[in-house]
Amino acid sequence: MASVNKVILVGNMTRDPQLKYLPSQTPVVEFGLAMNRRFKTASGEDREEVCFVDCTAFARAAEVINQYCQKGKLIYIEGRLKLDQWEDKQGGGKRSKLSVVVENFQFLGGREGGGRDAGPGGGEDQRPAPRQPQQNRAPAQTQDPAAPPQESPISEESQPGPSDIPF
Repeated sequence: MASVNKVILVGNMTRDPQLKYLPSQTPVVEFGLAMNRRFKTASGEDREEVCFVDCTAFARAAEVINQYCQKGKLIYIEGRLKLDQWEDKQGGGKRSKLSVVVENFQFLGGREGGGRDAGPGGGEDQRPAPRQPQQNRAPAQTQDPAAPPQESPISEESQPGPSDIPF
């Protein structure tokens, strides 16, 4: 049976991106995203809840996000969910964290928000002046097994055929 792991988010960055490098010198950037949801309760009261998600981008996407984004920036993200699991060093218990690996993105909002539609393939002349990148040239502590491969992860051979679609 076919499976799908696809996430689409639009939200504001909760912190400035943090650029690091894997031992292979592949750039990786981590940032937080916040999405708001407004709704009415059964009693008619207006409510709002916020969902916070940690995101990771690799390669050129990591460099562009680090260069043009900062806390508060509105961004559109397409990616996949990734589950990390580890043993807690203090308590010895199992821990886990769900995050999003960015596969595509687009900057949203006007120049006041840090950029305008300047994702990959966006107009170079519309981009704001870059902020000073925060870089840590030392390799990251661990290599992320979720780093995208050098070639396209989806080949024509791996595309589902009409009989593979579950609906």
